[in-house]
Amino acid sequence: MKILCIGDVVGNIGCTTIRNKLPGIKKQYSIDLVIANGENSAEGNGIVPASAEDLFCAGVNVITGGNHTLRRTAFHHYLDENPFVLRPENCLQDGFGTGLCIVDMGYTSVAVINLLGVAYMQSADCPFKTADRLIEKARTAGANIIIVDFHAEATSEKRALGYYLDGRVTAVVGTHTHVQTADEQILPGGTAYITDLGMTGPDDSVLGVKKEIIISRMKDNLPLSFETADGKCTINGCIIEVDRTGKNVIGIKRISI
Repeated sequence: MKILCIGDVVGNIGCTTIRNKLPGIKKQYSIDLVIANGENSAEGNGIVPASAEDLFCAGVNVITGGNHTLRRTAFHHYLDENPFVLRPENCLQDGFGTGLCIVDMGYTSVAVINLLGVAYMQSADCPFKTADRLIEKARTAGANIIIVDFHAEATSEKRALGYYLDGRVTAVVGTHTHVQTADEQILPGGTAYITDLGMTGPDDSVLGVKKEIIISRMKDNLPLSFETADGKCTINGCIIEVDRTGKNVIGIKRISI
């Protein structure tokens, strides 16, 4: 079984790129399940029902979130209506959605867990303790494969959670920094790991935003609104291959398309 995890999708240009390229990628690599982080898929940032539907129509099976998931109030009820759109389970703005879903693949069940880091991020409950609780819940529900999207800033926190969950989940993939890391590996206990999947967004940008805006915000301290950059767009992510029992990770492959 092959699972494609896609890094943070940015704005309309990211959604359009997924719509145009994902069907071909799924066919080329024989992908069985697609998980994409969509917390920045709306213009500006955040996520709205229209951008979520765009990703689902393109072939994404599960959408994970992050610190911007609850930014748009219009999206809150959508989280309750669609079980395959997640927000970090440990975020303190509780009341809408969940950080766990189970995907029935017929021959196996895949659990997807969404967590938020606490280092250099907004306040959140402990991701380590939250992971313990959700893993137990996923196993009770019959999941053989567990994928964790850890939306966090600090490399150290991501690697620490990876080792903490090693041997207990199938994969821990990092999101949030929008820069793909070159440390994809299988940890000693058999868990696939990468510190950050990267971004699905415009190359000529600062993390997907027009570079002039970010430079002005940093250099001149101007409170400018984010605008998604234009131009060539790249899909970053990784492919995790697992045997049909879900017990053994065969490999993890980083992609940039």
